[in-house]
Amino acid sequence: MISKSTIFAAWLASSAYAFSPLQIQQYRFDSYRTTRNDATTGITKSNLPSLVNDAFSYNLYKKMKTALATATSSEAADLLNPTFVSSKQMATPTVAAVPKLAQRWRKSTKQVATLGPASSSKEMIEKLFLAGADVFRLNFSHGAQEQKKELLILIREIEEKYSHPIAILGDLQGPKLRVGEFSDPGGVYLKQGQTFRLDLDSAHGDDTRVMLPHPEIIEASEVGHVLLVDDGKVKLTVTGKGEGYLDCRVDVEGKISNRKGVNTPDSVLDISPLTPKDRSDLEYMLEIGVDWVALSFVQRPEDIEEIHRLIDEKLPDGSFKPAVMAKIEKPSCFVGNALHEIVRLCDGIMVARGDLGVECAPEDVPLLQKQIIDESREQGKPVVVATQMLESMIDSPTPTRAEASDVATAIYDGADAIMLSAESAAGKYPEESVAMQQRIINRVESDAHYRNVLAQNQPSPKNTPTDAIITAAKQISDTIKAKSIVCFSLRGSTVLRAAKGRPGVPILGISPFKETARQLAISWGVYPELPQTGSYFSNIVEEELFDYDNSISEEATDDFNLVLRNACRAALKKGLVSDPDDLLVVTAGIPFGTPGAANVIRVVPAAGPSCWDGQCRID
Repeated sequence: MISKSTIFAAWLASSAYAFSPLQIQQYRFDSYRTTRNDATTGITKSNLPSLVNDAFSYNLYKKMKTALATATSSEAADLLNPTFVSSKQMATPTVAAVPKLAQRWRKSTKQVATLGPASSSKEMIEKLFLAGADVFRLNFSHGAQEQKKELLILIREIEEKYSHPIAILGDLQGPKLRVGEFSDPGGVYLKQGQTFRLDLDSAHGDDTRVMLPHPEIIEASEVGHVLLVDDGKVKLTVTGKGEGYLDCRVDVEGKISNRKGVNTPDSVLDISPLTPKDRSDLEYMLEIGVDWVALSFVQRPEDIEEIHRLIDEKLPDGSFKPAVMAKIEKPSCFVGNALHEIVRLCDGIMVARGDLGVECAPEDVPLLQKQIIDESREQGKPVVVATQMLESMIDSPTPTRAEASDVATAIYDGADAIMLSAESAAGKYPEESVAMQQRIINRVESDAHYRNVLAQNQPSPKNTPTDAIITAAKQISDTIKAKSIVCFSLRGSTVLRAAKGRPGVPILGISPFKETARQLAISWGVYPELPQTGSYFSNIVEEELFDYDNSISEEATDDFNLVLRNACRAALKKGLVSDPDDLLVVTAGIPFGTPGAANVIRVVPAAGPSCWDGQCRID
């Protein structure tokens, strides 16, 4: 005969099932009277399922934990066997309970992985997710639209499998400014000091001139302005200007060939950041339901206003509006108050160091990166650092030391997320690249200096009740050593304000909208939950809570205790708590359903709102 205490102690000790069975009915210790706390009652395998479905009291839990010390290996063997557990119809363990993924949920800085030929299968996408990817980028510069939809479907299937929100970022190509073609297909070599003309003549070029099919560049350029060809390999300075042409001096010599790109660091071009291709791609993104849209070639705040207008115009009825991310890659973004306004108007920022590194001096890029991150943090907008982070891992299984330092620097700077481009899209080692980023994240975030840096660079809270509540929640969590801050939020604004303060504990973001949960997946320190759409968890049984294929719409409830109980349930499912005595700091807005409102703060033990300091109220 196996004692009840020994069996449950064995289960609690199981690394594979954490708090199983049925997550101890989500800590409903307070629903069982102390008269049934007999820890010596014998049970067998035959009556185990019915006992598993009982909700044991807090005191019994304490006895179970004590009994662990006396449990023999033979008694626990069957119970630690996954086959035996599944045969008894135990609850499927969540991803947070799987030992391999324990560290997966212990990082604050998020990871964005670009999908491409090397990572287009479901098996590889799942590997990247398990290795640490929180957001998948679909680059609309390459491939057909239909391919992006196929990838989106695969991502949603993986999201469903692990009951964890995954964000999808659709990246628009933007205008591509290029020279025309040459008579010699191999191109020409321009020598330093020579004069070279760029004009609108469609005739093939030679070593004296070539077509520049962009009149807006000719119009915006002035004498003394610099033009960079082929990512800066050739540098031209404008010496003269006429109707439909620019005369330039070659300052950095080199070879120039057909259709090479042109960058204009000194000019703000009178063109839209959205080409006809981009408009078609954007409409397709809205149709398939991406969570974020990244806008390239942002020059001024008006560009963000333009894409918002277009999204509002093209968004299908009943669809959730995606968040807009501005890619900062033009020097004009730093003129006057432009950066502040761009950050204010968009939902997130990407430090696109590719073109930014071409159009700005290399020594300026690290400073600009810090400036962008600081401005984004000050306004509480998520910021992603991208481009060439682990470039050598396209062909090598390990990065250079300089690349590892670059990734670490972005984390120390306070970035919400770091991104992989060709490393995960077309490289030989996509999974290893994502895993390496996670290793660097874990190492940096375990450094005491990292917390000191974040503490010294705290954005000032605004004069609002919500900011006051979030600031208090952070202070309370530090004082009582809480395991998590739990934020209930409709559209994510309260969660973003919590992330802005970079608390020392995870932020559990709970929203009635799965689209909001997905958008929050890119934010620092946020563990979004994936509930049923429109539900505040009040009248749902456990099996339905994460059934987002059959979503329901439910009116908000004022039963705050019920909401708190489900907050504890969500924290357990994410693996953020490991003991009924663990404390959570919960913020919410009453009445529920008020956007941006946070006016309630509660400290709740993981055992539920009815328990405190080892005692549970019996209703």
